[in-house]
Amino acid sequence: MRTTVDIPDPIYRQLKSKAAVKGCSMKDLILRGVQAELAGNPVPKKGRVKLPLIDSKQPGSLKLTNQMINEILFP
Repeated sequence: MRTTVDIPDPIYRQLKSKAAVKGCSMKDLILRGVQAELAGNPVPKKGRVKLPLIDSKQPGSLKLTNQMINEILFP
């Protein structure tokens, strides 16, 4: 089915650029976004990420090994 959607110029330019970077058509990019929204998987919004806080016995310095990081992130 065909439909017409008015897209503001700045968003259109971003859409066209992103499609080119991904190597797909604007139609494909728009369809993927619509399908994700309908499936209940909206595109994640940019924002702050909560990182794990790690206590240090000496504030301002913390020495962690890769193993210690893995144990903290994946208990």
